This record gives sequence, C-alpha cells and structure tokens, in this order.
Amino acid sequence: MIKSTSEIRNAFLKFFESKSHLVLPSGSLIPAQDPTLMFANAGMVQFKNIFTGEQKKPAPRATTVQKCIRISGKHNDLENVGRTSRHHTFFEMLGNFSFGDYFKEGACQYGWEFLTEILGFPKDKLWVSIFRGDENAPRDDEAFDIWSKKIGVSPDRILEGDTKDNFWSMGDTGPCGPCSEIMYDRGEAFGEASLENGERFFEVWNLVFMQYVVETPGAAMKPLPAPCIDTGAGLERIVSILQEVDSNYDIDLFLPLIAVAANAAGKKYGDDPEDDVSMRVIADHARMAAHLISEGIFPEKTGREYVLRRVMRRAIRHGHRLGIEELFFHDVALKVVDEMKDAYPELAEHRALIDKVCRQEEKQFRQTLSRGLELLGSNAHWNISDTGAKILPGEIAFDLSATYGFPLDLVEVIGEEQGFSVDKDGYATAEQVHKTASGGGKIGEAAASKAHRQILENCGKTVFLGYEAAVCDASVVGIVVDGEQTGAAGAGITAEVILNQTVFYGESGGQVGDTGLLLFEDGEAEVINTTKPLDGLFVHTCKMKQGTLKTGVTLQAKVDTLRRNAISRHHTATHLLHYAIRTVLGPHATQKGSRVSDESLRFDFTHFEAMTSAQLAEVEKIVSQMIMENAPVSTDVTSYANAKKTGAMALFEENYGDEVRLVSVGDKSRELCGGIHATRSGDLGAFNIVYESGVAAGVRRIEAVCGDAAIEYNASQKRILHQAAALLKTNTGDLVARVEKSILREKELVREIERLKRSLAGGGVDLMASVREIGEIKVLGASLGVGDPAAMRDTVDSLRQKIGSGVICLTGDNDGKAAIIVGVTKDLTDRIHAGKLIGEVAAIVGGKGGGRPDMAQAGGPLAEKVDEAAKSIYDLVGKLVS
Repeated sequence: MIKSTSEIRNAFLKFFESKSHLVLPSGSLIPAQDPTLMFANAGMVQFKNIFTGEQKKPAPRATTVQKCIRISGKHNDLENVGRTSRHHTFFEMLGNFSFGDYFKEGACQYGWEFLTEILGFPKDKLWVSIFRGDENAPRDDEAFDIWSKKIGVSPDRILEGDTKDNFWSMGDTGPCGPCSEIMYDRGEAFGEASLENGERFFEVWNLVFMQYVVETPGAAMKPLPAPCIDTGAGLERIVSILQEVDSNYDIDLFLPLIAVAANAAGKKYGDDPEDDVSMRVIADHARMAAHLISEGIFPEKTGREYVLRRVMRRAIRHGHRLGIEELFFHDVALKVVDEMKDAYPELAEHRALIDKVCRQEEKQFRQTLSRGLELLGSNAHWNISDTGAKILPGEIAFDLSATYGFPLDLVEVIGEEQGFSVDKDGYATAEQVHKTASGGGKIGEAAASKAHRQILENCGKTVFLGYEAAVCDASVVGIVVDGEQTGAAGAGITAEVILNQTVFYGESGGQVGDTGLLLFEDGEAEVINTTKPLDGLFVHTCKMKQGTLKTGVTLQAKVDTLRRNAISRHHTATHLLHYAIRTVLGPHATQKGSRVSDESLRFDFTHFEAMTSAQLAEVEKIVSQMIMENAPVSTDVTSYANAKKTGAMALFEENYGDEVRLVSVGDKSRELCGGIHATRSGDLGAFNIVYESGVAAGVRRIEAVCGDAAIEYNASQKRILHQAAALLKTNTGDLVARVEKSILREKELVREIERLKRSLAGGGVDLMASVREIGEIKVLGASLGVGDPAAMRDTVDSLRQKIGSGVICLTGDNDGKAAIIVGVTKDLTDRIHAGKLIGEVAAIVGGKGGGRPDMAQAGGPLAEKVDEAAKSIYDLVGKLVS
C-alpha cells in the first residue's frame, strides 16, 4: 500500500500522466509574472496568465507538485506554526489543471478515483461539499448531481457551504467560480457534521470550477467561454491520514528533521509540550529556508529576504530556548536537502550554499541574541498599563528588530513567555519613520497600461525578428500617447508605437532595449527605447521627428547596429564572466541579476565575502583566454528539460516557456537566455573588471567592460598612471616603489611631528619647578607652548609619574582656542574629582568640560586666558583641602 511521502508524490503525478496530463515541474517560489504575490502560495500561480488568457497553454491538461509558502497577507499562519497539527510556512500542493478541456465531472471523477482506488481511502470516510449559492451565483446543482448520481456519494454526506468556504475568485476581476471539497471524516466522536468542524473534517482536496468571469470591479459575473479546472490537495495532509497520525509533523517527512533538532538539544521529542513546539518550528522553518536559499533568496533587511531572515531567526531563537549553544540550524536544513532532493534536485545542486547561508545567519544572529534578550529582561523599559500589565514601548520593540534582528512576532512570543505585551501602534509608527528615512519600497509594480493590454488582445503578439536581422518592414498596429490609444502621432510628440513585427529587442533579462529609427513615407521617428510590458508585446518609445505616423501604416524599422553590437558583446561577456566566477569561486556563485548595456555590464552573484585581487585577476584571465579562443556562440531552441540535461544554467526568477533558447559559447558556457549575443567570443576584443563590491548580504557585484569600452577604459587607466608618475617625478615602471617610499616617508614625518609637539608641550622647561604643596598635596599648573590634546595628555601622564601624588593642570593654545587638561593621581580621586575641577578652570576661558575622576579635558574660545586658567588650579585645590 502506498504510504510514504515520496510514494504518494510520485503516484499522484503518474496517475494524472496516465490521464493525458502534461507533468510539469514545480514553479518557482518567486512568482515571475505576478508582482502582487511575495511567494507562490498555490499550484495555480504558475498558470495564472493561462487562466486569464494572457499566455498560451502548454497543453489542454497539466499536473504539478508545487512548492508553496504561506506567510504573508491573508495566509499568514506564522504564529500557529508548531502549535497546531496542520499549519506550515512551507508545504507542497498537489494539483491537476484543465485549460478549457474537461470540467466538473472529470475533476470530480479523477479526484475520487485517485483517493479511493490509488491511495485506498475508504469511500465511507469521504464527504464532499458544494456551493449553496447566493445573490451573485446560483447553487451548484451540477456538482451535487455529479457527486450523488455519477460517483455515488450519499446525499447526506454532501454539505453545502457559502461564499467564504465554497467560492473562489482570482481578485476583483478575472476568472471565478464555485468550489467543491473532498473531506476526510474522522468520525462522530469529533463532533457534529458541519463544514465549520475542522476537528472532524480534514479538507483533502479542493476542486475549483472556473466558470465565470468578472470583467470590471463590481460588475456582474458572466459565463467564462472556456471553463477551467484548478485543483489543490495538500500533500502533508494526505500523508498524515494515510500514515494514521494526528499531526502533519508526525509524518515521515518531518520526523527526521525533528530528530536532528532533538539531538542537538539533547532532548527527546514528546517529553515536553513546549519543547515539542520549538522542535516543530525548527523543522518547519528549515524546510522553508532550504528551498528559498536554493532559489537564490538570502536573509536580508527588506522584501522576501527579510521574510526569510525572520523565519530563520525564529527557528534559531527556538534552538536557544531549547538550550542549544552551538550552531545547529544548518544541520536541520541539510537534512531537508537529504529528504527532498529527489523531488527537488535544486536542493542538492545548492547544498553547499544552503549550508553556508544558514551558518552565517545563525552566527550573526547569535552575536546579538543574548544582548537583545538582556534588554527585554530589563525592567527599565516597560510602560505600565492601568491594570498594572507590562507593555514594551513600540520604539524599543522596533529597535530590537532594526538593531538586534528580533522580528516583531519573535518579540511577542518572548512576551507571552515573560509576561508582557507590545505597543504595536508605537512599533508601526517607529517602522514608518524608519521606512520614510530609508526610502523603503514595495515588491513589483504593474508596468503595462490598459491600452497595452487592449492592443495585445486585439492584434496579438509582436513577431520578433531581431535574432536574425536589424532591419525589417512592419505595420503599425497601435499608437499610445500619455497612456491612451490614438490613431496618429505627429512631429514633436513622444509616442509608444506597437508593430506587427519588429527587429528591436525589448528590454528584458537584464539587457537594455534597442534604439534606432522608424522610417515611413514623408516621416521619421527616433526609437529611444524598446520595452516588453507584457509577454509578447514590444513597445517602441519614439520621439516623432517629422511627418505624422498613423495606425495601419507600413514602415521600415531600423536598429542602431553600432549600439546593438556593443550591447551584444557585453551580454556575451556576462556569460563568460559567470563561467569564470564559478570556476574560481565554486558552484555556489550563481547569477542574482545583471544589467547589460552598450557602455558596460553589471553582474550580481552569490558569494559571502569580497573577492581578493588574486581571484579577480584569475577571473579576468579566464574570460580573456576564452575571448582569445574565438569560440563560436551558438543558439539552440529546445525544451527546458533538454536544456537542463546539457548542464545549462537557469535562473529561478525567470519564467521559462515551453521552448527555451540555449546559448553556448564553445564547450564551456551554457545558459538559458533570450538576449542577443556576439557571433564569436573573439568579437569581444578585450575585457576588464572595473570594480567588485557588495550589494546585499551574500550578494557581490562586478562591473566590467569589453570591446570599445574596454579599450577606452585601458586608455584612461594608462593616462591616470602617467599623470601619477609625473606628479611623483618617476616612470610608470617605478611608480609602485615610489608610492611605497612616499608612504613610508609620510609616516616618518607624522612621527616626527608628534615628537616635536610633545617637546613643545614641555616648552623646554622643567615643569616640575612649578609644583607647589597645598595642604600636603602637590599641585602643578602650567601653560604650554602648544595645545595639541594628544600631546597634552601624554605630558600629564608623564608628570603624574614624576609627581607621584598630586594634581596637574595644563593649558595651551590649540589653533586659536583654549585647551585644558586636568589630571589627578589615583590615590586622591576620592577627595578631588578631575571632571568636576576642570569645570571651574574652563569657565575662565569661556568654556565647559568634564571627564573621569583621574583625567578630564575641556576647551574654550578665550585662548588669551590660558595662563590665568592654569594658575587658577592652585586656589581651586586650596579651597578643596582647606
């Protein structure tokens, strides 16, 4: 009988493959085409644009096991993780999808067959629910008839739910429809039969019937021309039922992770309820962390990266609570890799990276964890409510987050344990002040206007010819001015022009858009940028130079080839650079982002420390050798699966379609890329790294140049060398030696200046001659030749050793201002406090001062009174001892 998680996962995909479904890999946890989502939270996310009609369907039917994260927005269950049996941050969603193919009957039959015949669920343990209807949509009689008449579910095991439970919408607009759930009944011992009874009924499978569409917010629903199916079943929930355990955390996928945490703590899972919660939190959070890191997300201060940091630090704090003193979180994350690598090969590919990121984050947080807990334990920070309850001020809570890395929810958990609450309003205010000061932003913004979408819908996708040509004839299918469609654009206007086909590359994949000309009868438009606000839609931003351009006109599109060639050289250079970086630093160094223009390239990659000059030189050498090899740059259009088999590099953030472009440079560099490249590596000519820097935790950046830009860069560096050599009166070959000699000479002169200052401070006079005994206390007051504070402090230290026991006051002129130092030997500080004494001396020169009992420093504007101030020490000490 199928019971293990791995067996169930594989059985699901094989079952739907046998039902003519295309098996697709999990989409990325980072939604490539949905800026409204922080993480993929359901199986349908990667198909959203297919459901809305914006993207071509890969097949009529598809099936996936989707990695999901629910930790933000309405799905934020973080506080329940580890405390309930079914809440997780990371989980797997089984899904089968129909894009206008089968509908309700097929979805219900497939779900029922898989559960009862493949997995062996007892039919009498399964109940279903349907939509009961409301003022906007009717009762789902069709689903009721399918379940009761065609599948044979007894009508008394069919429950009816309202919009909240049994109706799904993509948003204010878009596809929507009723849902039908398949539920597992734990029996009458767990209460009455109702949808609200989550203890008795476990939701196993949710079938969404997309049969309506809302075209504008608030509008009535209309029938969807091609109804679709979106189903989702939580893998962990199904496994828990089949393995006959009450909690998802007791299944075979979680117990090995919990065992690692228990072993690190030296405790047994099941002995203490609160310890068990901590172990479950650690196991859950390690799953989320391992998968996000494998997709190139690293803990940082904003966005998705902050969510990862927040989760990792919650887990680390739970480890601290369990008494784990050594680094441990990486061990749990690596166990995740071992348990899930067969289903998700990217975990194994990034094993070393997961290990390093987890170690680094835990080490960093542990450095501040104790201090933060110490601050929370201090009674000095509490506000007290009218009822006497302790409240942590919001600004303190935010400081714990900003300075010590304590997320708010972690502070609240600690508060529950230690008996205090948090002023959330105060926290929000402090956070907003911080965001305003630091320019905090948001994740993603829609770039396409309504006009763009209308043109795409009416005219179809732009045919791109730019891989093979730089000039083509084309027809104008749309003109947009100031966000609105128009039929024409005259001279002097900036317009967005959409063509039926184009040779202009639209900005994407890090490569900037092409520029050039649109030439038409009696007219000309300068293309200043080309973008792709929607998949398949190329928008040419133009300055109309002469004539009037109208929709329907045929014109000639002509790319600026000199600029494009420079861009293509830099794009190919990024591929060579990526290969060289991985060769020098290791496989963890993968691309995080890039920017390719005609002037330079910028390449961001994963690495945890600054590259050494030797490593940079080696990278530059490898790229230069590949350029000299003059290897061919070839492009192969193939399937994603075939491309990955060749070892091609791919980015999780990119949304790859059915077909991908595999760009190879010789037999070394292979990457999936939609950009435009050089013909051979030798076309790059020359390559130079301009600088290397850090842009975020675990992310480094290299800026480099090639071709003409590299020639100019080398020429400018040569000019700088010659100018520097001329200033030092040497040649470029001896420049380094001359600079080293100059630095050594500068250090010698600085030391000589300090020696002279100390000599001047003594004034060449035996200062001990100024010592007087006042009430058996030796007192020395003197004005020096200079007022350099460091030299004066050295002189006071020297005089204290000579005087043995006493008080010293030295004054001087420091660039036109009075400087004062008072020193008291240790044996007298209980009677005479230097910090208090100096205040009265400083008043004479119009200043203030203070300091320690044995040494104090002050200043003032009246440098002409330094002699008077120095001598005042005798009377002041006399008053103290009289």
